Amino acid sequence: MIMTTQWPTWRKSSRSGQNGGNCVEVADNLPGRVLVRDSKDQSGPTLTFQPEAWRDFVNLAKRG
Repeated sequence: MIMTTQWPTWRKSSRSGQNGGNCVEVADNLPGRVLVRDSKDQSGPTLTFQPEAWRDFVNLAKRG
């Protein structure tokens, strides 16, 4: 049986700290897409990426 999630499960980086700041939240639990939003404006716009594109971006960011 394949289970799908209708609603995004948002998470912040463990490196974002507890004092607010410039953070994004990511929801990668939906099939075929990764959602990204501003953690300070949760009802604002959301960017949508294909999982492969998001993975490539994260890998590039890790390299600095």
